[in-house]
Order: sequence, then C-alpha cells, then structure tokens
Amino acid sequence: MFVDPHDAGPDDESAVQDTLEYLESLPQLAGDDTFSFACHPEVSCFNACCRDLNMPLSPYDVLRLRQGLGMDSTTFIKEYTVIEQYPNSGFPVLFLKMTDSIEQECPFLSEEGCSVYENRSAACRTYPLGRATHLDENGTVIEQFVVVKEDHCKGFDEAKQWTATEWLKDQGLDEYNYFADRYMSIISRFIDTDLELTQKRVQMALLAFYQLDHFKGFMEDMNLMDRVNVPEERREKIMNDEKERLLFAMEWMELILFGTSTTLSHSS
Repeated sequence: MFVDPHDAGPDDESAVQDTLEYLESLPQLAGDDTFSFACHPEVSCFNACCRDLNMPLSPYDVLRLRQGLGMDSTTFIKEYTVIEQYPNSGFPVLFLKMTDSIEQECPFLSEEGCSVYENRSAACRTYPLGRATHLDENGTVIEQFVVVKEDHCKGFDEAKQWTATEWLKDQGLDEYNYFADRYMSIISRFIDTDLELTQKRVQMALLAFYQLDHFKGFMEDMNLMDRVNVPEERREKIMNDEKERLLFAMEWMELILFGTSTTLSHSS
C-alpha cells in the first residue's frame, strides 16, 4: 500500500485504484538512486500543498498528534478527523478533516508553516516519496519508493540530493512506518481469511487502535492483563506508555480476530 498525502479515500474504490495505477506508473527509486528536494519558507510554493487532501491518519499518527496537542482521543477525533472504513476489510481508518474554507486547508496550517511539525503525520513526512510495502514469503516487509513529482511543487528545483533511506531517516519515519506496517499486516492477514469484521469488532478496533486513553479504562474494567501472558515489567509499560499500549493493542486484536499472535497468548 502506498502512503501518500494525496491518496483517495477508502470509500471510493475506483479513485483508490486510479491513485494506485498513477503511483505505480512513476519511476521507482532503487538502491542509491537519488532525487532533489527541499521544502522551506523560501521555496515559492511553500504551504501550497497543504490543501484539499485526503490524508489517512494511522493509529500512530493519531497518537502523536493528539499527544502533541494535549488532547484526549474523543475530542481529537471529533474535531480533526473523519472516520471511514477500508473497503476490502472493513477496518477503521481516520482521515484528517480539512477546514471549511474555499481552499480546504489542513487545520494545522499557519502562515509560518505546519503548527504541529514535530508530530506531523507519516504522509506529510514521506512526501514527496510514495512508499509501497508488501510481505515476502518469510513475512519480512519489503519497501518500494517512487518520487511523486507534481508540477506545482518547486521543492524539486532545490539542489539538496537524497536517497530514499536518507529521506526517511531525516524525516524521522522509523517509528511511524513500524506501527503502520504492523497495522497493515493485521489487515492483510484478515483479508486472506474468510472472517467477517462485525460492527462490534470495528468499534473494538477503533477503541484499541485510535483511542488508547479510553482503551486503558477498558483494559482495567475487563481485567484484560490477567487474561493474557504478559511479563510484569511490560504490564507497567503498557499501562503507562501509550506507544507500548498501541503495540499491545495490535497483539491483542490478533488474538481476538485470529486466535493466535506471534507475540501474545491467552493465560491458562
């Protein structure tokens, strides 16, 4: 799946297909291939790309943004997102809600640039690259990259050269991609089964992946930590660190959906 700030929404399957075909028509970056790009206030189109976007937010994107804004998940989701479902699986996906102005700007856009820059989403960080992933026969994530070169973007006229690896490191994408790939691996595994994602499980996925503050209360009410095998020191991390809780949520949802997880098991 390509992670790109201009992806179509999951409710429009033909638009998704058109987007994928467009991205797959672009030349791939391989090995040490480089591209020229820089974005800063002196570039003439600065801020122009932060408008009229269908921008998906991964569970980790939502976590970083709402923590940076100091918001609870209910308020953040209501104010800044639109909830949709992936058409081929039914899993929830949140999209950033653009403003109601005629230009439909990103709600975090200011004259100085991005007001949440330190916690901006993976799609913003990855651009101008498109990233595609698939699993090899051993379950290892294989990455492919293309340069999404749009006519309006003057950042490509800058002299700075990057490889894909250098760009991802510079943009701080390691954790973003780790959690995104973890989530997509669950979805891919689900698609390969004949299972049905009931509405109750859709709501559970929304709670576990996107509302980690409320998921903590659910865990406490259900004595969830006593139902699975988790070392005591990790239990404390899960309850106090939302990144660790997100990882646990993904493991737990695997148990709920498939009955097995490579990293978590039911207690006897």
